[in-house]
Amino acid sequence: DFRINWGNAILAFCWIYVRKYQSQRESEVVSTITAIFSLAIALITSALLPVDIFLVSYMKNQNGTFKDWANANVSRQIEDTVLYGYYTLYSVILFCVFFWIPFVYFYYEEKDDDDTSKCTQIKTALKYTLGFAVICALLLLVGAFVPLNVPNNKNSTEWEKVKFLFEELGSSHGLAALSFSISSLTLIGMLAAITYTAYGMSALPLNLIKGTRSAAYERLENTEDIEEVEQHIQTIKSKSKDGRPLPARDKRALKQFEERLRTLKKRERHLEFIENSWWTKFCGALRPLKIIWGIFFILVALLFVISLFLSNLDKALHSAGIDSGFIIFGANLSNPLNMLLPLLQTVFPLDYILITIIIMYFIFTSMAGIRNIGIWFFWIRLYKIRRGRTRPQALLFLCMILLLIVLHTSYMIYSLAPQYVMYGSQNYLIETNVTSDNRKGNSTLFVPKRCDADAPEDQCTVTRTYLFLHKFWFFSAAYYFGNWAFLGVFLIGLVVSCCKGKKSVIEGVDEDSDISDDEPSVYSV
Repeated sequence: DFRINWGNAILAFCWIYVRKYQSQRESEVVSTITAIFSLAIALITSALLPVDIFLVSYMKNQNGTFKDWANANVSRQIEDTVLYGYYTLYSVILFCVFFWIPFVYFYYEEKDDDDTSKCTQIKTALKYTLGFAVICALLLLVGAFVPLNVPNNKNSTEWEKVKFLFEELGSSHGLAALSFSISSLTLIGMLAAITYTAYGMSALPLNLIKGTRSAAYERLENTEDIEEVEQHIQTIKSKSKDGRPLPARDKRALKQFEERLRTLKKRERHLEFIENSWWTKFCGALRPLKIIWGIFFILVALLFVISLFLSNLDKALHSAGIDSGFIIFGANLSNPLNMLLPLLQTVFPLDYILITIIIMYFIFTSMAGIRNIGIWFFWIRLYKIRRGRTRPQALLFLCMILLLIVLHTSYMIYSLAPQYVMYGSQNYLIETNVTSDNRKGNSTLFVPKRCDADAPEDQCTVTRTYLFLHKFWFFSAAYYFGNWAFLGVFLIGLVVSCCKGKKSVIEGVDEDSDISDDEPSVYSV
């Protein structure tokens, strides 16, 4: 029942989110269902990490012993179930990214042409989708035969132990091929996270704190602009009162002023509607709550960024180097998140709540970044994400980007708290010699210790997430450098967001010429 309710909640959220942003005039059933399904897959996949950590932690008691039911076979079955869950969802993501979303996108593009039949639309969409299928096939082929032997650091015995786990996970060429394909998409997801998530982490909190401009004040400014433009139009038209034709320069200026006047009058109608809307009054009442949420989000962003910086610095100073993908065993430099999670582990389930909040925050800031920046191809802006005015193609791009970012989320969380993602809250027993006052000599006691890279292989279970993340060392090295780029873009975005003024309450109306004048809407967030 819980899983059904949780699934229904995810689908309900995805439906509301897609319907909130899609254009009411261009909505289409297939693209809407595809967007909802893709967004739901992204959210479900992001939930696998806390589930993985919970399962490996739940198999052991706090005193370091395994629970009675957690024998070797049961533990192996749980690990395999989690691994198959990852590969199932990742296979669905692979299908969506390389087949279904491109097909629906190109099918809808062809639908814009009224002369084409459905059969022609399907053929054209399949033709373009075939290119994505070829790329997917090449990635699977390379992944099946790519050498998994990571250059060994002879001075590190810990690396030998973890390398054995890598080889164990990579015994199947089919799974290796899928893993390579997903890692390639994760690399693209890293670029998307650097572009959108890093900026969204600064833009979302500061936009909530600053709010939007007053509709009444904007309307007053807009009225003044209308009067000024009308005066310019009258001045130009007065030159032709005696019947003389206007020079070409004045004709161009007149056309520009008339176009500007139409835009200003359209803004006037939207501002009037928003000023008198009950939603605007409701948002005004929630203004203090938005400021509180903005402060909370900026604190979470600072926690995220400081932890990521210290973790990356730790890898730079203490990892096995680029040949091992900057893998680090344990944490030599403490970061706030790595210190906070063990404290929360003492009160179930606070640590899982925190990790879930961080994952959801990562996803929602990604959505905010995409909304603020839009969808670009290098320097060309393809689509804008606007409430009630987003084209179906833009929604498909949005969902594809989120799918790619979710793939990178697990590595970002590992970068923040490597030991926690690797072992969860597991402990193992170590022997300690204790000197007794009553007896001469030493006695041996077994005391629990937090699982780390020094733990025996049969005493601590490594999460499937960790093994999956470090299957290919060259991807791990790329993710490491991507983390530094993420920090740089966040700082740049923070400066830009601080320097920018308040957003207009109808931001984008003067840019979008396809907005219906008789269908005003509330554009404030």
